[in-house]
Amino acid sequence: MDEQGLKDMVRARYGSIAASEPDCCGPAASSCCGPSPEPQNIDGKARQMGYSETELASVPDGANLGLGCGNPQAIAAMRSGEVVIDLGSGAGFDCFLAAQQVGPNGRVIGIDMTHEMLKKARENAAKIAATNVEFRLGELEYLPVADNTADVVISNCVINLVPDKAQVFREAFRALKPGGRIAISDIVNTAPLPADLQGDASLVCGCVVGAATIDQIDIWLRDAGFSDVRITAKPESRELISTWAPGRGIEEYVVSAIVEARKP
Repeated sequence: MDEQGLKDMVRARYGSIAASEPDCCGPAASSCCGPSPEPQNIDGKARQMGYSETELASVPDGANLGLGCGNPQAIAAMRSGEVVIDLGSGAGFDCFLAAQQVGPNGRVIGIDMTHEMLKKARENAAKIAATNVEFRLGELEYLPVADNTADVVISNCVINLVPDKAQVFREAFRALKPGGRIAISDIVNTAPLPADLQGDASLVCGCVVGAATIDQIDIWLRDAGFSDVRITAKPESRELISTWAPGRGIEEYVVSAIVEARKP
């Protein structure tokens, strides 16, 4: 599949999630890129990813779609007055949590390539009259933000879906102020995927097929100009990952990881 075909498939997948309609990737059980049918299951997934009850209770209904693979909030160390960019902001879950941390003097910019997700995120922002959060349409390889805008760039289980991941990291570097940092939760590949998994469209959309290795991500980050690169695999995430495609054994090949780095 070419890059545009992959983008179109992922866009259709997430548009259907936002609109709660059937999607192009097929019935892929439950994946990091597919919502659980029951709200309590969505919250349960979020708890497994490290979100607290307080965090879950503080966002508007419909913001948490259960689409992540970790909690970038836990490592971002956001401070009052900072500017945060969320890559692949979805319905706004991490943006609303970040907005609480940076306060009224800070600003959060969510970026998503899916019109339906943007609509949902903006509706969620209106529910709580959020004035320090905005959502912009854009692709992660070409961020709709000026140079040196952000103190922090976060992302939750999205970059693995992008064909040109090296370009995403170059754009994150451009968008950060000097001294700015990234705090990313994503899926990494730990062993070559067998052919039956590699060719499964539902796992392309399901945050498995597009996962890169830790070594490759490290190279991309350093080539982009980042320093203090640290990528920490989370073996305990295999239990959650196994539920994304039950019985397929995907947890033997991918794992969640925390990606941290700084712009000098």
